[in-house]
Amino acid sequence: MSHSRDGEGSKKQTALRLVFLAYLVFLCYIMFFAEMLGRTETDRQYSYNLEPFREISRFLRYRERLGMRAVLWNLGGNVLCFMPFGFLLPCIRKNMGRWYLSVLFSFYLSLMIETTQLILKVGSFDVDDLLLNTLGGLLGFLCYRVWQKAGERNKKE
Repeated sequence: MSHSRDGEGSKKQTALRLVFLAYLVFLCYIMFFAEMLGRTETDRQYSYNLEPFREISRFLRYRERLGMRAVLWNLGGNVLCFMPFGFLLPCIRKNMGRWYLSVLFSFYLSLMIETTQLILKVGSFDVDDLLLNTLGGLLGFLCYRVWQKAGERNKKE
């Protein structure tokens, strides 16, 4: 029994949507429920940072005292957590194939997460996290473009 190209394409789209859904579930877990990040402590005060680059510069300035692991976890983790979003979004929605849409939707998702963390007191609202998450979405989109161009080159060969 042979499969048509349309059947393969719809299976691929379904698989990509499932991967995207699994990613969103994982992201929600990390952002709201991860004990190792202190997300289950709900007796905290409201915490927020509205000054751009304040926490980024604090992590970089005190990197020796905090340890490189904490610095990389905070700064790099925020970027890495949103790279799959920037990569997968244009994979599952062809009309999202523009870089600024990935940036915009990464910002929106990050804003929703940061606001929810503030309201639920399971983290802090941090404008630097918005910047780093949005950067991650952009870098994910750039990885998507590289992957897309490599696929186009392979088809020509």
